[in-house]
Amino acid sequence: MADSDSLSFRRHPHPYSVDLVRWLPSSISSDRLLAAAVHDPAVPYSNHLHLLSLPDPSSPLASLQLPSRATALRCSPSVLAAATSSGSLHLLPSFFDADSAISVPSGAGFHVGPVRGLDCGGGAGGEEWVTAGEDGRVHVVAGGGDGRVAVRRVWDGKGMAGYEAARWASPAEFATGGTACGVQWWDRRKGDAVVAQCKGIWGHGTVTGIVHSIDIHPSRKHICVVGGSSGTIFAWDLRWPQQPIPLSGVGLDGTAQPVCESEVWEVLFDNYTQSSDIISSTSTRILPVMMCSEDGILAVVEQDERPLELLVEPCAINSFDIDPQNPSDVVCALEWESIGVLTRGRDSMAE
Repeated sequence: MADSDSLSFRRHPHPYSVDLVRWLPSSISSDRLLAAAVHDPAVPYSNHLHLLSLPDPSSPLASLQLPSRATALRCSPSVLAAATSSGSLHLLPSFFDADSAISVPSGAGFHVGPVRGLDCGGGAGGEEWVTAGEDGRVHVVAGGGDGRVAVRRVWDGKGMAGYEAARWASPAEFATGGTACGVQWWDRRKGDAVVAQCKGIWGHGTVTGIVHSIDIHPSRKHICVVGGSSGTIFAWDLRWPQQPIPLSGVGLDGTAQPVCESEVWEVLFDNYTQSSDIISSTSTRILPVMMCSEDGILAVVEQDERPLELLVEPCAINSFDIDPQNPSDVVCALEWESIGVLTRGRDSMAE
């Protein structure tokens, strides 16, 4: 894996608590732009999406007020989407025209309570968003191109299981995960049904933990990586659905070294880090994965290798994003009112 000494890190103070952060497409501006979901703990109903610019992301270029705190944030090439703790969904152009924002309100026809699973995929009629909430509901939301959206309910678990993560694999398939349900693989060609399920692999004899994040590799759509409670990270290969592959976890009896002992909030396949082995497209070996945690760790984990710590912060790292155009650059949301930008491939560390 990459040398942890060749890093440059800059912490940018922000006037609000930063919950989520994402890179925006470089095609919309010559500047490096970020979207951040922020809130002010001292001011009720002070929840916003901010458009930020590097090298100084402390002052927003534009802002959109949300009805409640953002719980999920995703960006497609043309749309920025945010879901909230009250159950609403908000779509606006990625160039941040707030006047063009479209909202799906919370309630009986959508979600009631936090929506933590959110992702964009391409359907036959254009972009489609999958939402998965703590209320046990799963929806597919399609934009009509005329300022309206079409919402279709895929599943209603009626609170028996709560969802915390969702990820598209193809226009017909997506994965979800959460509490008391492990990871589920859905196929729209088979009546919007769950066609495979994995309880995962958890330490200390736990039958199932909480799934917080899922990522699916773009060139290996049969493999997803999962981050969850108790420092757990595992991969799930649909070719062997009953054999999850441990990458990190507490109490796994040496099958994987724990990178942390707290909640793993986000996981992403890391295209920048070179694997210790040459991996072909047909290999069963899992590609390197980046993660962030409640106890302030940003690290890269790889199958059968020691974790590589990139950052160890005194506060939670709530989320991070790898720049798809420049995968050496990573932005992260630090709980103590700051945004961190990490660049790999340099010889010095800057604060």
